[in-house]
Amino acid sequence: MPLPLPAGETVVLLRRTQTGRDGHGNPVWSVAELPVEGCAVWPTGSTEQNHGQDQTSERLTALAPYGTDVRSTDQIRVRGLVYEVQGLPSSWRSPLTGTRAGVELRLERVRG
Repeated sequence: MPLPLPAGETVVLLRRTQTGRDGHGNPVWSVAELPVEGCAVWPTGSTEQNHGQDQTSERLTALAPYGTDVRSTDQIRVRGLVYEVQGLPSSWRSPLTGTRAGVELRLERVRG
């Protein structure tokens, strides 16, 4: 079944854009929040590092509706937590049926 999934989750795409410069010439940013409905989200692993610092990394994969504009510089809020988009999103389309499965997003959240 193509996305959006009727029982899927709504995630929020956080897109940062430069809106100008401050008095010192530093960039000024704004963040647009764009809800994306009907997504599939599942965990894909986590790691913990204890050598010199306590750090955990949590990874998710999300499948958004085909044609969703997601950039590698975006962040995604899932279940109240903010994840970084890792790499380039992948659009999935069947060469046999033409079914457009969606846009695969690899997400990661690092703490510590």
